[in-house]
Amino acid sequence: MPLRFGDTVSTAETDYGTVLLDEGAGTYWELNPTATLVVRTLIGGGEEADAAAALVEEFDVDRAQAMRDVEALVRQLRGSGLAS
Repeated sequence: MPLRFGDTVSTAETDYGTVLLDEGAGTYWELNPTATLVVRTLIGGGEEADAAAALVEEFDVDRAQAMRDVEALVRQLRGSGLAS
């Protein structure tokens, strides 16, 4: 399922990845390059399988591990209230 950040969440690209700022909660998260690729894929309308495929193509990771990593990141982002 595509990802959507809440209205109080701002994003900024950095040299290392992406920073998410939740202005409502006053917290921020720093995403590494792999998480940034996943988030970009999902925000762009891709599915979790598409994000896993992007990880396999870009990084040295097998498909099963990539899918587990995508699922874990999405759970964390949704569980924290940053995304729906």
